[in-house]
Amino acid sequence: MIVALVDDLMFRSRIQSAARGVGADVRFVTAPDAAVSLIHLNAPALVIVDLNAVRLAPLRVVAEVKADPSLASTVIIGFVSHVDAETIAAARAGGVDEVLARSAFVMQLPALLGRDDAQREGGA
Repeated sequence: MIVALVDDLMFRSRIQSAARGVGADVRFVTAPDAAVSLIHLNAPALVIVDLNAVRLAPLRVVAEVKADPSLASTVIIGFVSHVDAETIAAARAGGVDEVLARSAFVMQLPALLGRDDAQREGGA
């Protein structure tokens, strides 16, 4: 399972479409506490975070996930506006494993979602 902390409907649609294409199960959450609870309950291999969605407190969610040793294998990928250097730096410093510009995220989406399958099967 993949958890996506994304409230932008366009990106939710793109993620869902790519997930169907690779057979990935994505659960969308639009509240920080719900995201943290879902992540703790399911220990997903992958968490996707819209770093520009300020009302979702993405960096707080990242901090809570990274603070839990039982979630050490959970990979967090964040996407952000390529001109938002401050958020990019904060995300990297806060423990986001991979920070991508929105355009790069969309282009790489099928491969990113496919990582979940590889990790479940003992691969990458």
